[in-house]
Amino acid sequence: MTAAAIPRLRGDSTIGFLADGYAFGARRFERLGSDAFRARLGGMPATLVRGVDGARFFAEGERFTRVGALPPSVLHSLQDVGSVQQLSGAAHHARKGLFLDVLDEPGRARLVEALREDWGAALPTWQASDTVQLHRAVAGVLTRAVCRWADLPLNQRTARARTIEFLAMLDGAGGFGPRNWWGRWRRRRTERWARGLIRDGRRRGAHGVVARLLDHRDADGSGLSDEVAAIELINLLRPTVAAGRFVVFAALALHRHPEWAERFRAGEERHLRGFVQEVRRTAPFFPLVAGRAVRELEWRGERFAPGEMVALDIFATHRDPAVWSDPLAFRPERHEAGGPAARGADALIAQGAGDYATGHRCPGEPLTIELLEETVRLLTRRMTYDVPPQDLGVDLRRFPTLPRSGFVMSRVRIT
Repeated sequence: MTAAAIPRLRGDSTIGFLADGYAFGARRFERLGSDAFRARLGGMPATLVRGVDGARFFAEGERFTRVGALPPSVLHSLQDVGSVQQLSGAAHHARKGLFLDVLDEPGRARLVEALREDWGAALPTWQASDTVQLHRAVAGVLTRAVCRWADLPLNQRTARARTIEFLAMLDGAGGFGPRNWWGRWRRRRTERWARGLIRDGRRRGAHGVVARLLDHRDADGSGLSDEVAAIELINLLRPTVAAGRFVVFAALALHRHPEWAERFRAGEERHLRGFVQEVRRTAPFFPLVAGRAVRELEWRGERFAPGEMVALDIFATHRDPAVWSDPLAFRPERHEAGGPAARGADALIAQGAGDYATGHRCPGEPLTIELLEETVRLLTRRMTYDVPPQDLGVDLRRFPTLPRSGFVMSRVRIT
């Protein structure tokens, strides 16, 4: 491409972003006929990119850091100061290695088993209820499962409190004003609980995930303070509960495509991974991932100054017709060998792009996929249910979004 190939939007696009929500970038990429454009969002200049090429530019070569890329309202709701996403270089690699070690294959298998057990324990209550809202119900199951997996003490009261707090953090991260303040206030309650677990582990001897956090050494050889260890403990627990949003979208896909529900109910496993990946592609989760250039960069004939903001548009990449044929159609079989996945992992970037260890991809992605596969099995083989009339519309102007009803089930029966 020639110099100045990236178009620039006039004025400030904040109102347009709020009006279009997830679709903000996708509509402008198509209108401009470009996979990148420059804009001002919240008064700050940013370049939005989509597609495999944009994902590789953003995620490879350690060109961008997440430090300073998140608005304070999002940072304090989700990651907080001192967390892994607020590190760069060797410090980021060492801390991320902790997450990869904790979420290794045996660790993931134990958590999937905990999910299976806690889902089974919840089924009698669901069966006895007139209706069950899946979003809240699965959040409770995942909270109990991940805390049990981490070997953390939890009773009925504290399980309910942690579930409410994790949901508030996630919901508040995409909002402003009271919704965000509520999420941040709830997060402070969770942090006090987590710090208590860390301090008790130091005094009395730790086990489980707390022991892993206390044994960890950063790149400079130092251990984690109580505050940072508590933050990273939450950053292991909260994303597991966040995966419940994908579970709701998986249930919605089973409802809208009953032929797939029948196939999985009959025991088919061949297309299960493809179904889960198609749910992750089509479900609006986080709209984009942003970073700041760590040095002067050049891409497509244009220069990016150190500190300049670039955002990889996840929603638009998953609807890029250059990557996905008929991108608005739900087709699990497209993820078989030879499909878009053959272009590499950066075609599907629901949880970030690049390498797990060095890029901007969530180390919990394999766990999310395995949890979703198990929940599809549970929804189709361990239970039956009706889907009563309700508003299953998805508001693309709300971050993060869900079907408006949260997916209500009735007449749940154990099979």
